[in-house]
Amino acid sequence: MSVRFDVITLFPELFAPFQTVGVTRRAFESKAVDVRLWQLRDHAEGVYRRVDDRPFGGGPGMVMLVEPLVRALAAIRADQVSTGAPKLPVIMFSPAGKPLTQARVQALSQSPGAVLLCGRYEGVDQRFIDAHVDEEVSMGDYVLSGGELPALALIDAVTRLQPGVLHDAASHEQDSFSDGLLDCPHYSRPEVLTLPDGESVGVPPVLMSGHHAQIARWRREQQLAITARRRPDLIEAARSRGELSKQDEHFLSNLGL
Repeated sequence: MSVRFDVITLFPELFAPFQTVGVTRRAFESKAVDVRLWQLRDHAEGVYRRVDDRPFGGGPGMVMLVEPLVRALAAIRADQVSTGAPKLPVIMFSPAGKPLTQARVQALSQSPGAVLLCGRYEGVDQRFIDAHVDEEVSMGDYVLSGGELPALALIDAVTRLQPGVLHDAASHEQDSFSDGLLDCPHYSRPEVLTLPDGESVGVPPVLMSGHHAQIARWRREQQLAITARRRPDLIEAARSRGELSKQDEHFLSNLGL
């Protein structure tokens, strides 16, 4: 089963380079992830193909018009029917949406996909949102110029979870947030690094020991320590889900945080 993303955007050219570089390109080439771009202006009327207008009630900025969006979505629905694809949910990127999480990404990676609405200007006419948007997603507590970068981020996050995309299928299982915590530190060659001031910095000895159980415990404790210091909210969430062992709790209690 492939994952399909229909992207409504004013700037489809932003997506083309993204699909031809990096390990994720394999998923696009094989159509394991099928990205279809829909230029919103193609569904606007008039000489200028206008897709926005001033907001009622006054105020700064412009608002994306309902009618071009409705026509674009209708074209997408018709294409989904003609290709045998299911009716996909509409996701809009908005600061008012729920923060995108790894759990949501994992769910999307196992779904048929979604229609991604990349907003621009001051916002989207609320009547379109009320009638057609199934989910609003936020990338964080900040504002971007449009939804294209969030759409690219979501597509990338979903794509890297597809079978055969990463060289090691288990790589994403150790990513930050995959188990609710931040990832542990990683080390590679050289075993001893000489800094410009002459100081030598080695790899933690446990990683060179070959003792798999001790290495696994070290990594778990590093995860716990980093998460507790930087994202204590994730520790509390893991605790509420019953995902911390007695050994984990003992280690955390000795951190002195």
